[in-house]
Amino acid sequence: MVNNEMFNLLKIGLTEGEAKVYLALSELGSSTVGPIVKKSKVAYSNVYDILNRLIDKGIVSFIIKNKTKYFQAAPPVNLVDFLDKKEKEINKQKESLKEILPDLEKLQELKIKQEAEIFLGKKGLRTAYEKLLKNTTKKDELLFFYIHEEKYGEESNFFYNSITELSQKAKNRGICNKDYQKSWFAKKAGFLKMKFTKIPMPGNIDIIKDKVLIVSWRDTIFSILISSQSFANNLRDYFEHMWNLTKN
Repeated sequence: MVNNEMFNLLKIGLTEGEAKVYLALSELGSSTVGPIVKKSKVAYSNVYDILNRLIDKGIVSFIIKNKTKYFQAAPPVNLVDFLDKKEKEINKQKESLKEILPDLEKLQELKIKQEAEIFLGKKGLRTAYEKLLKNTTKKDELLFFYIHEEKYGEESNFFYNSITELSQKAKNRGICNKDYQKSWFAKKAGFLKMKFTKIPMPGNIDIIKDKVLIVSWRDTIFSILISSQSFANNLRDYFEHMWNLTKN
């Protein structure tokens, strides 16, 4: 029976020491500290602290007789009052939390997030573009560098033609090498605003929001999707500098 009572007292939020002292007092009635320590098997050095906590919770009281404190367990109904008080405090805490949630969410949004994912093959590259352009709108702008080479040019043209519906989610502006100007896809894709240059470029790179996609078309198609606001901003600045230098 005592084990069940102990278990139930722990369930309502009492510590093990508090439960032992409360049960001891329930059996002893009004008692000084000595018998409480003996009955509860709680260390003498801890018993006063535990009794004070139980008094604060409203489930133990005391009287003074001849300058000696006598403690006693409050009626079990006081445990219900204790839970009601605890529930009110939890509800207050919930309301306080609701008030600060928007600020906490803003703090998480401001936290610098940096990560990278690697994709292989055309299927992997499509997945990379799906992630790159997820949740983008016409208000967003995809900036890109593209180096067209005969070795992979036709394969690249067919691939980009197959993801036109993805590319058109956002505005597009790109800087490409002169060879790409003759490509059938470059001529067909009117939604792409492009400039062509002989100036060396850093590679095949797409930049949008806080994401950067780096693509290698040589041999096995290999792509890296990087989430980094600072890296994206640096490449965006470089793109704008190149855009202003490039004349069509």
